[in-house]
Amino acid sequence: MIFNKYKNFWLMAFAITLVVSCSEEEYDIPVEEVIPLTAGSADFSKFVAVGASFSAGFTDGALFQASQSNSFPNLLAGAFANAGGGEFTQPLTNDNIGGLLLGGVQIQNPRLYFDGAGISMLDATPTNEVSNVIPGPYNNMGVPGAKSFHLLANGYGNVAGVPAGLANPYFARMASSSNASMLEDAASQAGTFFTLSEIGGNDVLSFALSGGSGVDQTGNFDPTTYGSTDITDPNVFAQVFVTIADALTANGAKGIVSNVPYITSLSHFTTVPYNPVPLDAATAAQLNGAFAPYNGGLLQAEAAGLISSEERAARTINFVAGQNAVTMVDEDLTDITALGLPSYRHATSDDLLVLPSSSFIGTVVGGNPQLINGVSVPLEDKWVLTPQEQQAISTATDAYNTTIEAVASAKGLAFVDFKSLLIEASNGGLLFDNFNMTTQLVFGGLVSLDGVHLTTRGYALMANRMLEAIDATYGSNFQASGSLLKADDYTTMYPEGL
Repeated sequence: MIFNKYKNFWLMAFAITLVVSCSEEEYDIPVEEVIPLTAGSADFSKFVAVGASFSAGFTDGALFQASQSNSFPNLLAGAFANAGGGEFTQPLTNDNIGGLLLGGVQIQNPRLYFDGAGISMLDATPTNEVSNVIPGPYNNMGVPGAKSFHLLANGYGNVAGVPAGLANPYFARMASSSNASMLEDAASQAGTFFTLSEIGGNDVLSFALSGGSGVDQTGNFDPTTYGSTDITDPNVFAQVFVTIADALTANGAKGIVSNVPYITSLSHFTTVPYNPVPLDAATAAQLNGAFAPYNGGLLQAEAAGLISSEERAARTINFVAGQNAVTMVDEDLTDITALGLPSYRHATSDDLLVLPSSSFIGTVVGGNPQLINGVSVPLEDKWVLTPQEQQAISTATDAYNTTIEAVASAKGLAFVDFKSLLIEASNGGLLFDNFNMTTQLVFGGLVSLDGVHLTTRGYALMANRMLEAIDATYGSNFQASGSLLKADDYTTMYPEGL
């Protein structure tokens, strides 16, 4: 009995000692230091974002409420709000359908979604009527489709000019007046901080999306003479970009600019293979018979000295059993139409087929099973970007970026190199927290279902890189204070029933 009594006493004493010891150990646990967020020399109280579709939040082929909420400027505004940032307004759409109406007629499609097997368009009617203008200006001055020189164009938001392509339907929804320019609406807000992003992207993107059907206007200094799919002259771009930057910094505002990536690295141009045509031996032989007169004509052209043996070999159409390259029209080939010979050749791995060609290749012309697009009927120029067209795009892009970086340096603005980021993403991927982001369509995580614009997670990554650049330039501490966005908080695909 005595032993048990003392035994219980010592057990109780040991338990008390253990509790005290544990409590002491808990007090010894180092507490992670909380670093308060500071703005450095930046003033975020009036933030204005100037740009095009990326700034607007365009994704999955459309603009809709959820995508606008996750636009990179709106994500930045959320971070800025904790460092003295003020209200951030956007020209919000009506719902999550996407698309536009003009006079009740649909002029832009609803958004895309992944149905588990492929990419589909939402089966819904848009509700956003362009003529129902809710005048700005807005803090988010991102206008899908705007080229550099459009930012200076008065009347670019005039509803009456939309049907003729003289005005932009997205800007028409938000312009402060029918004669306002994007830059006037942006500058009138006297922002204390701004983003100037993806300016120059559409100056080459429209050309690329058209398969190079437009004209490289390098050397033409009059943008009023340009077609909608033309490449903007670099000197025109430089003059416009300097004008924009001067206007945004006139009151001493600080900001960040980004360069233009090589858009041909986007999945819109890298998803469709150049050789998607499977043939058996009999079909290949039949097709070769159909192209025999063309190939024979090439021999005559070579013999006449009109083309070299190398060009003849490149133009020769020859199908084999197995996978075959598509046939295509190449306007950069030597013109030998005097012999009745068109500019046909097989595509090579150096050619880029635009994403919509995936649903066009193999279709039948006029119900005739012998006339198959991309096989017996060569693809038109609009379906393929040739190496020469790609070079025109990269040359213009490099020239634009030289201007952008020079302006950023001269004005002491923060700068983010999105060109390098896209190169990294298209060559194995780049990390965002625990996610490897690539440019692969659907599952790469960076590029949305339209193959051009970013996913919500992609826009969050874009915002983070901007915050890091702002830290480096203005002495803020978004990164050190733990204020960067988290990848897990942002999706890569919106569901059908959003």
